[in-house]
Amino acid sequence: MNTNAFALRHIGPRENDIKEMLQTIGAESIEQLIYETIPSNIRLEKDLGLDEAMTEYEYSTHINNLSKLNKTYKTYIGLGYHPTILPAVIQRNILENPGWYTAYTPYQAEIAQGRLEALLNFQTMITDLTGMELANASLLDESTAAAEAMSLLFAVRERAQKKENVNKFFVSDAVLPQTISVLKTRALPIGIDLVIGDESTFDFSSEYFGAIVQYPGKNGQITDIKTFIAKANENNIKVAVAADILSLIKLEAPGQFGADVVVGTTQRFGIPMGYGGPHAAYFATKEAYKRDIPGRIIGVTKDANDNRALRMALQTREQHIKRDRATSNICTAQVLLAVMAGMYAVYHGPKGLTFIANKIHNSASTLASTLSKMGLEQTNTSFFDTLQVKANAAKVKEVAENNEVNFYYQDDNTVLISINETTSISDLNEIVKIFAEAENKKAIEISELSETNNIDTSLNRTSDFLTLDVFNSYHSETELMRYIKKLERKDLALNHSMISLGSCTMKLNAASEMLPLSQTNWGSIHPFAPIEQTEGYQKVLKALEDQLTEITGFAATSLQPNSGAQGEYAGLMVIKAYHESRGDHHRNICLIPSSAHGTNPASAVMAGMKVVVTKADDNGNIDVEDLRNKAELHADNLAALMVTYPSTHGVYESAIKDITKIIHDNGGQVYMDGANMNAQVGLTNPGNIGADVCHLNLHKTFAIPHGGGGPGVGPICVAKQLAPFLPGNPIIKTGGDNAITAISAAPFGSSLVCLISYGYIKMLGAEGLRASTEIAILNANYIKHRLQGAFETLYSGERGRAAHEMIIDCRPFKANGIEVTDIAKRLMDYGFHSPTVSFPVAGTMMIEPTESESKAEMDRFCDAMISIRKEIDAVTKEDENNPLKNAPHTLDMLTSDEWLLPYSREKAAYPLEYVKENKFWPSVRRVNDAYGDRNLICTCAPIEEYMEA
Repeated sequence: MNTNAFALRHIGPRENDIKEMLQTIGAESIEQLIYETIPSNIRLEKDLGLDEAMTEYEYSTHINNLSKLNKTYKTYIGLGYHPTILPAVIQRNILENPGWYTAYTPYQAEIAQGRLEALLNFQTMITDLTGMELANASLLDESTAAAEAMSLLFAVRERAQKKENVNKFFVSDAVLPQTISVLKTRALPIGIDLVIGDESTFDFSSEYFGAIVQYPGKNGQITDIKTFIAKANENNIKVAVAADILSLIKLEAPGQFGADVVVGTTQRFGIPMGYGGPHAAYFATKEAYKRDIPGRIIGVTKDANDNRALRMALQTREQHIKRDRATSNICTAQVLLAVMAGMYAVYHGPKGLTFIANKIHNSASTLASTLSKMGLEQTNTSFFDTLQVKANAAKVKEVAENNEVNFYYQDDNTVLISINETTSISDLNEIVKIFAEAENKKAIEISELSETNNIDTSLNRTSDFLTLDVFNSYHSETELMRYIKKLERKDLALNHSMISLGSCTMKLNAASEMLPLSQTNWGSIHPFAPIEQTEGYQKVLKALEDQLTEITGFAATSLQPNSGAQGEYAGLMVIKAYHESRGDHHRNICLIPSSAHGTNPASAVMAGMKVVVTKADDNGNIDVEDLRNKAELHADNLAALMVTYPSTHGVYESAIKDITKIIHDNGGQVYMDGANMNAQVGLTNPGNIGADVCHLNLHKTFAIPHGGGGPGVGPICVAKQLAPFLPGNPIIKTGGDNAITAISAAPFGSSLVCLISYGYIKMLGAEGLRASTEIAILNANYIKHRLQGAFETLYSGERGRAAHEMIIDCRPFKANGIEVTDIAKRLMDYGFHSPTVSFPVAGTMMIEPTESESKAEMDRFCDAMISIRKEIDAVTKEDENNPLKNAPHTLDMLTSDEWLLPYSREKAAYPLEYVKENKFWPSVRRVNDAYGDRNLICTCAPIEEYMEA
């Protein structure tokens, strides 16, 4: 046994386990299982052309050496990204803690109360600082949040403004350049006419439905948004404000001036720059728009005992339900980063944040005054942290880089300096000396910070913020450490047990992959740093692109999309650009099978396409004849087919090559959803089945942790003809020769967490990757076989095999009065997170164990499911007082003096012997979703307000 091999640590079943499992499922070998599972006409003929696998120790040395190629200069570039100080207590107890980073999206609220509380803190922090009524639990980055704001205002214009025929949206030229690029991308396909100009000369014409301004502007100047919003309101124009979160400690909240939406990034709240991400964006708006707010919202409700409980509110906007009518994607969140940013506010509190903001502003004011005394002109009349200095930019750049300092050079005669939390008096003196040398001036030494206020008095903050106890109680490390631990104990994550969520691929997030994320040489790089200072990142990102291109069988890759939803959208926009380059502007029909992910039709509509649904047959496969008929019917206008492979039903459809050929024969391109890529790597690939573009979920197949619902990364890999259209960036050159405008804010998306996938592939190599896919398929078929007789599997391949996941049918149990939700809640008592419930078929569960789970863990899960089946058989429709309907059972229930239930406490809490060894206690009973929707409370409201509701 080669104990140095990473594959041995990543893959769960041992050699003897594999033999036993093969015997159980009736296969003589892995080769036979794969032959019976994957159609031979799509199998790869040779191994992937990847480097030989590294050991964990070799990889640690390798990634450390690469990090040294990055130059960690002092950075004052700004433009939405700033050096920060991540409190060690948050780094150690959240960022580096699998109890936080391996958790899933909190769909099962009873075992996610800790995460939900941390996100409620985040929402409260945002509503307080922005002065708005409602905030969501994060978006991907500031630029995409701004695009969501534009989309929301466009969606509500008809009913709120009587402006149904108005499609102009004003964008201040002070908005960040990367945001303008993303706005352009998102505006065009849905028919919004962007007008970019000077907000001081905007005429507030009735032709506009909305506008967006930056606060402070990209150059640091704070404009009079108070007057701008007032004039807009008078003319029935809705206003979005993109606001620097830290500046809102000093600047009055935009909500106080009548803003309709406020967006931004919380990166400044302790999150490393990481060459562009991941960082949690924020989105705050008025309660009147609650049905249109993008992403997810955490709300307060009560449980079965009328105790306070939290859960995700207003989930009806999720794509699986609304499909092509969805307003956004619930997957576009950065939960782990939102938790960290919220905890930064908890740790510092209002006084600490005020101290930080004052220090930054005083530092900027002191520097401005000193440079002015030296005869240098600083042109910002009202500013928070950024100065606009007139100087010889080329000379300043030369001297600055000799001193390992980065500024932003706006033009030949203008240098921007953005002061940040890490800036000291010694740093200020270094900046002064650089300008003195570049401009042949005598440096003036700074010995202390002045407290001059350089913010227009009409915009100074007077409203309170962060007054609740949670932001005023945990300011020592001991107290915060215990608070974080208290929340962690309420959440079930992968460090406790298997999370077998179908389509979500909850595999091991190896410590050796995660450790580099804490290294300064990776975390402290600004996304717009000069390319020659980022050699370590360039090598890793280029290598990862090449790895993914090889794995998918395509020609090129873009890492820019920072979620699976963004990847879907990017893939369709690249297809759209390809058609338009050939003069086929009319191609706008997107065929989508009825069994597809619900995100697919929503993304197609966002990309300006019309959705035509094709049928599935009785086995859950695409109805090829129906597809052919619709492709031929729409041949003149066919843009694309969106297909998931293996199918959403967990089957490798043997007709897939015929399907892709039909689309190509009728002038379309094939987009493959990469959600199930864990069933392809090393055995087949999208290029081999005839697809033209696929997105990959790096947070699924390639081991980036889900982080409670983000970070996610959704790169797209494309065939040769689509490569020229891969997305670009307005500041750093990326993408193809005919690049579409930006999909997300940073040139390479969430670069920091791309290190994880790079390491995953480096340490597994071609052989380990193939073995991972094979064992994922074996594990799924093992569970399928073990559950036979207790649960019927809904779909199988032609030889009776499942892919890497399968669907079990729970609908027959309605005869006993048991719903699939009851099974999901009862599994919590057995120590397990439920598999995916009611997707893609209502009343079912989709189970995906991944290759990382051991035979022993899968046996525990199967024992739990079989035990639950026996419990189902023992109840009747008339008997609602049973362990399934009452699940989950809390410690509070079990230790109560009174026990009136018709079954024992032991049956409730310890239904099988193994549970006693490692009991997980849900912290609340079953939550009441309907009550929460009727009484929407989405902040840390005082208990009195909750009780009144």
